[in-house]
Amino acid sequence: MRERVAAPKGVAAGEFVPVPAVEWPTLLLAVLIYGGWLLLTLGHAALPAWLVWPGLAWLVAWHGSLQHEVLHGHPTRRRRVNAAIGFPPLALWLPYEIYRRAHLRHHVDVRLTDPLDDPESYYWTPDLWAGLSRPGQWLVGAQTTLLGRLLIGPGWSVCRFFHFQIQQAWRGDPGVRGIWARHLAGVAVVLAWLWGVCGISPLLYFAAVVYPATALLLVRSFAEHRAAGGVPERIALVENAPVLGLLFLFNNLHAVHHAWPRVPWYRIPRLYRRHRAALIAANGGLLYDGYADVARRYLVSPHDSLLHPLGRAPAHGTGG
Repeated sequence: MRERVAAPKGVAAGEFVPVPAVEWPTLLLAVLIYGGWLLLTLGHAALPAWLVWPGLAWLVAWHGSLQHEVLHGHPTRRRRVNAAIGFPPLALWLPYEIYRRAHLRHHVDVRLTDPLDDPESYYWTPDLWAGLSRPGQWLVGAQTTLLGRLLIGPGWSVCRFFHFQIQQAWRGDPGVRGIWARHLAGVAVVLAWLWGVCGISPLLYFAAVVYPATALLLVRSFAEHRAAGGVPERIALVENAPVLGLLFLFNNLHAVHHAWPRVPWYRIPRLYRRHRAALIAANGGLLYDGYADVARRYLVSPHDSLLHPLGRAPAHGTGG
Protein backbone atom coordinates (compact mmCIF):
# COMPACT_ATOMS: atom_id res chain seq x y z
CA MET A 1 0.00 0.00 0.00
CA ARG A 2 1.07 3.57 -0.66
CA GLU A 3 -0.41 6.47 1.24
CA ARG A 4 -1.26 9.47 -0.91
CA VAL A 5 -0.93 12.97 0.51
CA ALA A 6 -3.12 15.69 -0.98
CA ALA A 7 -1.59 19.03 -1.84
CA PRO A 8 -2.82 22.06 0.12
CA LYS A 9 -5.52 24.26 -1.29
CA GLY A 10 -4.18 27.18 -3.25
CA VAL A 11 -0.74 25.72 -3.86
CA ALA A 12 -1.20 22.74 -6.12
CA ALA A 13 -4.86 21.83 -6.08
CA GLY A 14 -5.68 18.30 -7.10
CA GLU A 15 -2.17 16.85 -6.90
CA PHE A 16 -1.51 13.84 -4.70
CA VAL A 17 1.95 12.87 -3.52
CA PRO A 18 2.58 9.12 -3.05
CA VAL A 19 4.21 8.06 0.22
CA PRO A 20 5.53 4.48 0.45
CA ALA A 21 4.67 2.25 3.38
CA VAL A 22 8.37 1.87 4.21
CA GLU A 23 10.77 4.67 3.35
CA TRP A 24 14.12 2.99 2.77
CA PRO A 25 16.15 6.21 2.30
CA THR A 26 15.17 7.29 5.81
CA LEU A 27 16.00 3.91 7.30
CA LEU A 28 19.40 3.99 5.58
CA LEU A 29 19.93 7.52 6.92
CA ALA A 30 19.21 6.29 10.46
CA VAL A 31 21.78 3.51 10.04
CA LEU A 32 24.32 6.04 8.76
CA ILE A 33 23.75 8.43 11.68
CA TYR A 34 23.79 5.85 14.47
CA GLY A 35 26.58 3.85 12.88
CA GLY A 36 28.70 6.94 12.31
CA TRP A 37 28.13 8.11 15.88
CA LEU A 38 29.18 4.73 17.30
CA LEU A 39 32.29 4.56 15.12
CA LEU A 40 33.46 8.13 15.86
CA THR A 41 32.90 7.84 19.59
CA LEU A 42 34.54 4.44 19.84
CA GLY A 43 37.52 5.42 17.70
CA HIS A 44 37.91 9.02 18.87
CA ALA A 45 41.35 8.46 20.45
CA ALA A 46 42.82 7.06 17.22
CA LEU A 47 41.28 9.66 14.90
CA PRO A 48 42.23 13.33 14.39
CA ALA A 49 40.29 15.80 16.53
CA TRP A 50 39.36 17.86 13.45
CA LEU A 51 37.40 14.83 12.22
CA VAL A 52 35.95 13.53 15.49
CA TRP A 53 34.35 16.57 17.09
CA PRO A 54 32.97 18.34 14.00
CA GLY A 55 31.89 14.94 12.69
CA LEU A 56 30.01 14.12 15.88
CA ALA A 57 28.43 17.58 15.99
CA TRP A 58 27.23 17.10 12.43
CA LEU A 59 25.83 13.64 13.21
CA VAL A 60 24.01 14.83 16.35
CA ALA A 61 22.51 17.75 14.41
CA TRP A 62 21.56 15.33 11.63
CA HIS A 63 19.97 13.13 14.28
CA GLY A 64 17.84 16.12 15.32
CA SER A 65 16.67 16.41 11.71
CA LEU A 66 15.97 12.68 11.68
CA GLN A 67 13.87 13.01 14.83
CA HIS A 68 11.88 15.76 13.13
CA GLU A 69 11.28 13.43 10.18
CA VAL A 70 10.27 10.55 12.46
CA LEU A 71 7.73 12.53 14.48
CA HIS A 72 5.87 13.32 11.26
CA GLY A 73 5.14 9.65 10.74
CA HIS A 74 8.26 8.40 8.96
CA PRO A 75 9.78 6.05 7.91
CA THR A 76 7.02 3.48 8.57
CA ARG A 77 3.33 3.56 9.43
CA ARG A 78 3.93 2.04 12.86
CA ARG A 79 4.26 4.75 15.47
CA ARG A 80 6.14 2.52 17.92
CA VAL A 81 8.72 1.60 15.30
CA ASN A 82 9.19 5.24 14.36
CA ALA A 83 9.45 6.28 18.02
CA ALA A 84 12.12 3.63 18.61
CA ILE A 85 14.14 5.07 15.71
CA GLY A 86 13.86 8.62 17.06
CA PHE A 87 14.20 7.88 20.78
CA PRO A 88 17.98 7.51 21.41
CA PRO A 89 19.01 10.80 23.12
CA LEU A 90 22.28 11.57 21.34
CA ALA A 91 21.85 15.26 22.20
CA LEU A 92 21.16 14.32 25.85
CA TRP A 93 18.85 17.21 26.77
CA LEU A 94 15.69 16.89 24.63
CA PRO A 95 13.29 13.95 25.13
CA TYR A 96 11.94 12.79 21.78
CA GLU A 97 8.32 12.55 22.96
CA ILE A 98 8.29 16.08 24.35
CA TYR A 99 9.77 17.34 21.09
CA ARG A 100 7.13 15.40 19.14
CA ARG A 101 4.23 16.87 21.12
CA ALA A 102 5.53 20.43 20.93
CA HIS A 103 6.37 20.30 17.23
CA LEU A 104 2.96 18.95 16.24
CA ARG A 105 1.43 21.92 18.07
CA HIS A 106 3.69 24.12 15.94
CA HIS A 107 1.96 22.65 12.88
CA VAL A 108 -1.34 24.27 13.78
CA ASP A 109 -0.43 26.66 11.00
CA VAL A 110 -2.97 29.34 11.78
CA ARG A 111 -1.13 29.92 15.09
CA LEU A 112 2.36 30.12 13.55
CA THR A 113 4.62 32.73 15.23
CA ASP A 114 2.11 33.34 18.03
CA PRO A 115 4.04 34.05 21.26
CA LEU A 116 1.70 31.89 23.35
CA ASP A 117 0.27 29.23 21.05
CA ASP A 118 3.31 28.37 18.90
CA PRO A 119 5.90 26.53 21.03
CA GLU A 120 8.61 27.33 18.46
CA SER A 121 7.91 31.06 18.25
CA TYR A 122 10.70 33.50 19.13
CA TYR A 123 8.27 36.41 19.54
CA TRP A 124 7.09 37.87 22.85
CA THR A 125 3.99 39.59 24.13
CA PRO A 126 4.51 42.89 25.98
CA ASP A 127 3.54 41.27 29.29
CA LEU A 128 5.98 38.38 28.90
CA TRP A 129 8.74 40.77 27.85
CA ALA A 130 8.12 43.02 30.84
CA GLY A 131 8.42 39.98 33.11
CA LEU A 132 12.01 39.32 32.04
CA SER A 133 14.90 40.65 34.07
CA ARG A 134 17.32 43.08 32.43
CA PRO A 135 19.92 40.33 31.86
CA GLY A 136 17.16 38.14 30.43
CA GLN A 137 16.06 40.90 28.05
CA TRP A 138 19.66 41.37 26.92
CA LEU A 139 20.11 37.63 26.28
CA VAL A 140 16.87 37.46 24.31
CA GLY A 141 17.68 40.62 22.37
CA ALA A 142 21.09 39.32 21.38
CA GLN A 143 19.44 36.29 19.78
CA THR A 144 17.59 38.38 17.21
CA THR A 145 20.88 38.32 15.26
CA LEU A 146 22.24 35.13 13.74
CA LEU A 147 25.54 35.52 15.58
CA GLY A 148 23.76 35.86 18.91
CA ARG A 149 21.50 32.92 18.14
CA LEU A 150 24.51 30.71 17.42
CA LEU A 151 26.56 31.77 20.45
CA ILE A 152 23.85 32.22 23.07
CA GLY A 153 20.91 30.31 21.63
CA PRO A 154 21.91 26.75 22.58
CA GLY A 155 22.55 27.61 26.22
CA TRP A 156 19.43 29.75 26.45
CA SER A 157 17.26 27.09 24.79
CA VAL A 158 18.48 24.29 27.06
CA CYS A 159 18.15 26.31 30.28
CA ARG A 160 14.72 27.70 29.40
CA PHE A 161 13.53 24.23 28.35
CA PHE A 162 14.62 22.73 31.67
CA HIS A 163 12.98 25.58 33.57
CA PHE A 164 9.56 24.85 32.07
CA GLN A 165 9.98 21.07 32.21
CA ILE A 166 10.76 21.20 35.94
CA GLN A 167 7.63 23.28 36.46
CA GLN A 168 5.50 20.79 34.52
CA ALA A 169 6.95 17.80 36.35
CA TRP A 170 6.42 19.51 39.72
CA ARG A 171 2.78 20.23 38.85
CA GLY A 172 2.29 16.63 37.78
CA ASP A 173 1.30 17.44 34.20
CA PRO A 174 0.07 14.24 32.48
CA GLY A 175 2.83 12.05 31.11
CA VAL A 176 5.75 14.38 31.81
CA ARG A 177 7.37 12.38 34.60
CA GLY A 178 7.06 9.14 32.66
CA ILE A 179 8.61 10.69 29.56
CA TRP A 180 11.52 12.00 31.60
CA ALA A 181 12.02 8.67 33.37
CA ARG A 182 12.36 6.90 30.03
CA HIS A 183 14.52 9.69 28.62
CA LEU A 184 16.91 9.66 31.59
CA ALA A 185 17.26 5.90 31.24
CA GLY A 186 18.28 6.49 27.64
CA VAL A 187 20.70 9.25 28.68
CA ALA A 188 22.26 6.85 31.20
CA VAL A 189 22.91 4.36 28.39
CA VAL A 190 24.45 7.06 26.16
CA LEU A 191 26.68 8.32 28.98
CA ALA A 192 27.69 4.78 29.91
CA TRP A 193 28.83 4.28 26.32
CA LEU A 194 30.59 7.65 26.10
CA TRP A 195 32.30 7.60 29.48
CA GLY A 196 32.50 3.96 30.44
CA VAL A 197 33.29 2.42 27.06
CA CYS A 198 34.82 5.23 24.99
CA GLY A 199 36.42 7.33 27.74
CA ILE A 200 34.81 10.58 26.60
CA SER A 201 34.05 13.09 29.33
CA PRO A 202 30.36 14.07 29.37
CA LEU A 203 31.40 17.73 29.79
CA LEU A 204 33.64 17.51 26.72
CA TYR A 205 30.84 15.82 24.78
CA PHE A 206 28.40 18.58 25.70
CA ALA A 207 30.83 21.40 24.89
CA ALA A 208 32.35 19.95 21.71
CA VAL A 209 29.35 18.09 20.30
CA VAL A 210 25.95 18.94 21.80
CA TYR A 211 26.39 22.73 21.94
CA PRO A 212 27.61 23.15 18.33
CA ALA A 213 25.05 20.60 17.09
CA THR A 214 22.26 22.61 18.69
CA ALA A 215 23.72 25.77 17.16
CA LEU A 216 23.65 24.13 13.71
CA LEU A 217 19.95 23.35 14.11
CA LEU A 218 19.32 26.94 15.19
CA VAL A 219 20.70 28.10 11.83
CA ARG A 220 17.69 26.43 10.23
CA SER A 221 15.09 27.77 12.63
CA PHE A 222 16.54 31.29 12.75
CA ALA A 223 14.78 32.69 9.68
CA GLU A 224 12.27 30.01 8.73
CA HIS A 225 9.29 31.95 10.14
CA ARG A 226 8.36 35.63 10.23
CA ALA A 227 5.25 37.26 11.69
CA ALA A 228 2.67 38.27 9.07
CA GLY A 229 -1.07 38.45 8.62
CA GLY A 230 -1.39 35.56 6.19
CA VAL A 231 -0.31 32.05 7.15
CA PRO A 232 1.77 31.31 4.00
CA GLU A 233 3.56 34.65 4.41
CA ARG A 234 4.92 33.45 7.76
CA ILE A 235 6.88 30.55 6.23
CA ALA A 236 10.22 31.14 4.51
CA LEU A 237 12.16 29.37 1.78
CA VAL A 238 15.95 29.06 1.65
CA GLU A 239 17.15 27.99 -1.79
CA ASN A 240 20.60 26.91 -2.97
CA ALA A 241 21.70 25.22 0.26
CA PRO A 242 23.04 21.81 -0.85
CA VAL A 243 25.15 21.09 2.26
CA LEU A 244 23.00 22.53 5.02
CA GLY A 245 19.91 21.50 3.10
CA LEU A 246 20.99 17.87 3.40
CA LEU A 247 21.78 18.38 7.09
CA PHE A 248 18.28 19.79 7.61
CA LEU A 249 16.71 17.10 5.38
CA PHE A 250 15.57 19.86 3.02
CA ASN A 251 13.54 21.57 5.71
CA ASN A 252 15.23 24.73 4.43
CA LEU A 253 12.43 24.64 1.85
CA HIS A 254 10.18 25.18 4.80
CA ALA A 255 7.07 26.30 2.97
CA VAL A 256 7.01 22.90 1.26
CA HIS A 257 7.16 21.13 4.62
CA HIS A 258 4.25 23.10 6.03
CA ALA A 259 2.25 22.64 2.84
CA TRP A 260 2.90 18.87 2.69
CA PRO A 261 3.99 17.84 6.22
CA ARG A 262 3.58 14.12 5.45
CA VAL A 263 5.91 14.14 2.45
CA PRO A 264 9.28 12.43 3.15
CA TRP A 265 12.41 14.55 3.11
CA TYR A 266 13.92 13.12 -0.07
CA ARG A 267 10.85 14.14 -2.12
CA ILE A 268 10.83 17.77 -0.99
CA PRO A 269 13.29 19.21 -3.58
CA ARG A 270 11.40 17.80 -6.57
CA LEU A 271 8.09 18.96 -5.15
CA TYR A 272 9.57 22.41 -4.62
CA ARG A 273 10.89 22.65 -8.18
CA ARG A 274 7.47 21.71 -9.52
CA HIS A 275 5.59 24.33 -7.49
CA ARG A 276 8.25 26.97 -6.88
CA ALA A 277 6.35 29.86 -8.46
CA ALA A 278 3.14 29.11 -6.56
CA LEU A 279 4.93 28.74 -3.23
CA ILE A 280 6.87 31.99 -3.63
CA ALA A 281 3.70 33.82 -4.66
CA ALA A 282 1.88 32.38 -1.63
CA ASN A 283 4.55 33.41 0.88
CA GLY A 284 4.94 36.90 -0.54
CA GLY A 285 8.52 36.35 -1.69
CA LEU A 286 9.94 35.39 1.71
CA LEU A 287 12.92 33.82 -0.02
CA TYR A 288 16.66 33.59 0.74
CA ASP A 289 19.47 32.64 -1.62
CA GLY A 290 21.20 30.16 0.66
CA TYR A 291 22.25 30.53 4.27
CA ALA A 292 25.04 32.87 3.23
CA ASP A 293 22.26 35.27 2.26
CA VAL A 294 20.65 34.82 5.69
CA ALA A 295 24.03 35.54 7.33
CA ARG A 296 24.66 38.56 5.11
CA ARG A 297 21.36 40.10 6.17
CA TYR A 298 21.17 39.11 9.81
CA LEU A 299 24.57 38.09 11.17
CA VAL A 300 24.70 41.24 13.33
CA SER A 301 21.35 42.81 12.40
CA PRO A 302 18.00 41.80 13.94
CA HIS A 303 15.85 39.40 11.94
CA ASP A 304 12.69 41.01 13.31
CA SER A 305 11.33 42.75 16.39
CA LEU A 306 11.21 40.86 19.68
CA LEU A 307 7.58 41.79 20.28
CA HIS A 308 5.12 40.24 17.87
CA PRO A 309 4.29 43.10 15.48
CA LEU A 310 0.58 42.17 15.53
CA GLY A 311 0.49 41.43 19.25
CA ARG A 312 -0.66 37.85 18.59
CA ALA A 313 -0.95 35.81 15.41
CA PRO A 314 -4.26 36.64 13.67
CA ALA A 315 -7.03 34.22 14.56
CA HIS A 316 -7.67 33.46 10.88
CA GLY A 317 -4.66 33.90 8.62
CA THR A 318 -5.29 33.91 4.90
CA GLY A 319 -4.38 31.03 2.65
CA GLY A 320 -2.44 27.85 3.44
